[in-house]
Amino acid sequence: MHVGLMGTEKKCQSLLPSFSSACKVLQIKENDFNQVDLIIDLDFDDHQDFDKYQRAEDTPLILASVKCSLKQALYLNDNPRNENIFGLNALDGFLTLDKKEVSALKKSEVNILEDLMKKLGWNYEIVDDRIGMVAPRVLFMIINEAFYTVQEGTSTPEDIDKGMKLGTNYPFGPFEWVAKNGVKDVYETLEALFDDTKEDRYKICPMLKQAYLQSETT
Repeated sequence: MHVGLMGTEKKCQSLLPSFSSACKVLQIKENDFNQVDLIIDLDFDDHQDFDKYQRAEDTPLILASVKCSLKQALYLNDNPRNENIFGLNALDGFLTLDKKEVSALKKSEVNILEDLMKKLGWNYEIVDDRIGMVAPRVLFMIINEAFYTVQEGTSTPEDIDKGMKLGTNYPFGPFEWVAKNGVKDVYETLEALFDDTKEDRYKICPMLKQAYLQSETT
């Protein structure tokens, strides 16, 4: 199976060890679509552009889709294609995990997604096509609450990290996760969740927003 990867060098390198030895993985550009059997776009979350995939015809697509659901992305792009489109949690920090979080645009195509996962050799969990998927939504809510706790003066980042690791056996505390993977995905996913649901649990802590703004100007 010939797999075409699109995305930053860092993300592509993070994902490469996950593939079965039966897969031939190539880093491609738009004019290479006809060379592969599957396209994986690891940057789709940040560049939700379907126009280029008109050239791909019926080639299956696996698109990074945490900050925007597949359904929402198709609607916003007025895209006529609605088959063989699948989602992947490709945020920094998640691609190296053993189990990949994936989704299907159409529930009737879950069997196609399962077949693709077997060909890729991925350990996977199928979740609903929704903003935040599951793991990022839960983890980023915890990080947001951790920022609120520090902002209120209740605890320190160091104590929160230590408490989370000791109490829940997490490999990283909330602030360690941000230091390792950046604040950008946390902020932008929570922002998308709040815009979509208007639920207070996704309302971004001012301290987290400030950290995001500082990261964007450095």
